[in-house]
Amino acid sequence: MTSPLEAADLRARVDKALAAFLAEQRSRLTGIDPALVAVAETLEDFVLGGGKRLRPAFAYWGFRGAHGPDSDQLVAAVSALELVQASALIHDDLMDRSDTRRGEPSVHRRFEARHTAAGWRGGAAAFGDSAAVLLGDLALVWSDELLHTSGVAPDDLARARPVFDEMRTEVTVGQYLDVLTQATADTSLDRAGKVARFKSAKYTVERPLLLGAALAGAPAEVSAAYSAFGLPLGEAFQLRDDVLGVFGDPDRTGKPAGDDLREGKRTYLVAAAFAGLDDSGRTELDAGLGDQGLSLDGVTRLRGLIRESGALAATERRIGELMTASLAALDAVAIDEEARDVLHRLADAATRRTV
Repeated sequence: MTSPLEAADLRARVDKALAAFLAEQRSRLTGIDPALVAVAETLEDFVLGGGKRLRPAFAYWGFRGAHGPDSDQLVAAVSALELVQASALIHDDLMDRSDTRRGEPSVHRRFEARHTAAGWRGGAAAFGDSAAVLLGDLALVWSDELLHTSGVAPDDLARARPVFDEMRTEVTVGQYLDVLTQATADTSLDRAGKVARFKSAKYTVERPLLLGAALAGAPAEVSAAYSAFGLPLGEAFQLRDDVLGVFGDPDRTGKPAGDDLREGKRTYLVAAAFAGLDDSGRTELDAGLGDQGLSLDGVTRLRGLIRESGALAATERRIGELMTASLAALDAVAIDEEARDVLHRLADAATRRTV
């Protein structure tokens, strides 16, 4: 059976739309100054070099579920979500001090290395950080440009604009809450759930579905069902991401083993571990979280504590509960049957993945 990400040849069409848009931006930047070739090339590599294209897929099939007709203009519009994603990842890697993304150097590390190789003045790390802030901002600016130059009818864009704007606000404040939670060492399940909801869940599934629904002019009951389907699914997606951040295989995730532990991420998984451990276990887990020099043995020990606490099993149960609620909501609404089938399969792919 065709992968849900390949249905309607969507992944290739999204990549084509992004490549065409980024080629135009390259010409625009190089016309300003040849030094901007590095900016254009880095964003092209970052955006086109990987990614699951889940967000455009949910938006596209949300549109098709509301009986909207397929078009290249639609594909270009939903491809704007990948530029929002690029912005979030570039900034996330900078805030987390991550060295790699998808097995390649993160953007701030690329520009740090460029500074070092050229022997420029000032601090190489500070230059890399500044470049990453600006490239992340540029990707966010371009997301707006790609949406409104997609060729979608102005009335359809006018309906979609509030959804797009709300999504970008939510993911940004969700990132701040994530940073705040690490700084305050908040280990409550309530805070972990809120961070997961706003940093990832809404922006990964619910808002893309609602964007597609808005572009199609879907009735209110379809949009409500998409929210009831998308929000729990997005939370399940983030919980799977949290599990992979601690227990994932680096050869598959492209990130060092236990990277979330070194970054001190206060995820649902970690909050559940604190709730299930005794005082000595909590003390040991708290001491290891956020230790940038945590060894592989230290990672193994913290993984063991999380397993022993019952948090891993509890998180897997929670993923199952969220999936049950999500699919029930999707099955209760009248939408296009092909779209329903693909959305089912996208849900499965999003929560059973290993990368």
